[in-house]
Amino acid sequence: MKKGLIIIVLFAVLIAGGAWYMLSGAGDFIKQQIEQQGSKYIGSPVSVLSVELALADGRLTINDLNIENPEGFSKANAFSLESITLDLGNVTSEPYTVQTVSVNAPEILYEVDASGDGNLLALKNNLMKNLPKSDEQEPEQTGGANPLVIVENVSVSKVRLMLNFEKLDTGDLQIEQKVYEVELPTFNAGSIGKPNGLPADQVGVAIFNKMLDNIIAQAKAEAKKRLAEEAKKKAMEKVNEEKDKLKDKAKDKLKDLFNRG
Repeated sequence: MKKGLIIIVLFAVLIAGGAWYMLSGAGDFIKQQIEQQGSKYIGSPVSVLSVELALADGRLTINDLNIENPEGFSKANAFSLESITLDLGNVTSEPYTVQTVSVNAPEILYEVDASGDGNLLALKNNLMKNLPKSDEQEPEQTGGANPLVIVENVSVSKVRLMLNFEKLDTGDLQIEQKVYEVELPTFNAGSIGKPNGLPADQVGVAIFNKMLDNIIAQAKAEAKKRLAEEAKKKAMEKVNEEKDKLKDKAKDKLKDLFNRG
């Protein structure tokens, strides 16, 4: 396996355009490109602590990637990812294959504003808005600086999801607890670019988009479940309160009855 080919494919997976770099300082170059291109497409600042290359193993690891909340939401990070690891498969011919993209221990904030809009959906809308339209994309090419890539599987594990509905107006239903933290089960976001491959400068965006779709679906389901539980709890409290009132009235009636005479 040629080291030059490995590094080209690793770059291609996450870099949107640009020229390839010398192996010296490659990690710093990838870090810079992820931050610049990620911020451009997502519409929120993206930062990375470091990028490690294990060329002999055909592996790239991105450490401590953070994505800030979009405008209109809190100053907290929407995504904080401990690490993302790319393991290569076939890199001898196009479409080149990344066997697995493993996203480990992400901390994700699902925040809802007063109107019911969510921060993750805002990020997705930014992403879709900033993607090049199909008629703006260059014709498909192979063997160049933008090769075709397939990702066999995207795996996301140990997701810590923070649900925050503090700004959401729940009307007459006065819910006391509006912040929850839950751990989601490991899930696979499926493949990217099958069967013919996806231009390399679109692969990183496609991976993030798939992750967003899965996380948004799970976050919405968890949010509905939590709010339904709170609503049920409040309803039971109301029922019990009415029962207590009826009991007190009954006691007063009995007391009045026995005190007659």
